[in-house]
Amino acid sequence: MSQGVISKSRSAELMNLEDKYGAHNYHPLPVVLEKGDGVHVWDVDGKQYFDFLSAYSAVNQGHCHPKIIGALTEQAKTLTLTSRAFFSSELGEYEKFITEFFGFEKVLPMNTGAEAVETAIKIARKWGYEKKGIAHHNAKLIVCENNFHGRTTTIISFSNDADAREGFGPYTGGFVRIPYDDIDALREALSDPNVVGFLAEPIQGEAGVYVPTEGYIAAAAMLCKENNVLFIADEVQTGVARTGSLLAVCGNCSCQGNCEKQKGSYTRPDVLILGKALSGGVYPVSAVLADNSIMEVIQPGQHGSTFGGNPLAAKVAVAALEVVQEESLSQNARKLGDLFRKEINRIISKSDLVTKVRGKGLLNAIIINDHPSSTTAWDLCVALKDNGLLAKPTHGNIIRFAPPLVITEKELMECVAIIERTIMEF
Repeated sequence: MSQGVISKSRSAELMNLEDKYGAHNYHPLPVVLEKGDGVHVWDVDGKQYFDFLSAYSAVNQGHCHPKIIGALTEQAKTLTLTSRAFFSSELGEYEKFITEFFGFEKVLPMNTGAEAVETAIKIARKWGYEKKGIAHHNAKLIVCENNFHGRTTTIISFSNDADAREGFGPYTGGFVRIPYDDIDALREALSDPNVVGFLAEPIQGEAGVYVPTEGYIAAAAMLCKENNVLFIADEVQTGVARTGSLLAVCGNCSCQGNCEKQKGSYTRPDVLILGKALSGGVYPVSAVLADNSIMEVIQPGQHGSTFGGNPLAAKVAVAALEVVQEESLSQNARKLGDLFRKEINRIISKSDLVTKVRGKGLLNAIIINDHPSSTTAWDLCVALKDNGLLAKPTHGNIIRFAPPLVITEKELMECVAIIERTIMEF
């Protein structure tokens, strides 16, 4: 039997195992991965691919970054978990590092992005009762249509994604949904005195990399301030250098080193939610950051996590953020993102298959010229896979392109060539 047949059989065996024993809550591309390094991953056949999804922007620092893996393995030899019943030697150092890194006074460490969103919701509600003076059980949070903040029961309660929502009721109340990128709708919703927060993604990733109108985020934050409402930025996917700045709320900054929070560009949220690339994809780490006047509403016994802020997570997160800084990943994403969109627009000019490219930094998406219910985007992703590049559709006719931020210009142009060849031959 040939090696190819053996390998194919192994791939099928592994996919069948997931199908038989795992819940069917995902629909992955038919590729079985077993190794990653930098911008590349390899399947069980040994075939190499460019990763253009980055685990939904979790591996911004590249797969298995040696510094982050080193931090993980060294700490794993010493102490991994204490729970928060005791102090640990690493947590305080991590909390000091991350709060200074992003410019906030306090951090509440959690594990996953959805956990961090749930945490921010609890903080906002309690702040509303204790600081704004809203009557208990009356707090409301404004959210946006087509949002994606996770799939917990509370979060899907304010989602309009039918796949995520339907069949899981009864739903959690206390949310007002408005159109995204509509400042007038926000202004009207803020007139309700029971509103405690506005939760938004600075760029909507799962909605197809929808970048709001220039100035929307700054105007939204200002309206929140005028109405004594917390502006809560969910940067689980957009944060940690993905959009060409340290955070998407940094706007069109020109920082060449550390984040300068440039006047006229940076919009400071009252509450910042981070996850995914906060660990470089090595370990589940998320965080909610805010100043003392907000975070102090949380007291012992009111919120927590056994694993949140564990020594392993602390060491990994510090290393992951240091890599972003040391390797100028924000600046690389900014430069190569501009180049990528320029090249994709060139391809669009000679093809009817793709109608538009949009994005910021190295968070981009192409719009396929077909109905969202069609299989065209999926089929194109399968063809890209066959040609050595991994991407995945979002919302039917949209394909997201988000490589690790360690990608070089040479590698990016290799990927552009793959995309062009695949589109032209499709």
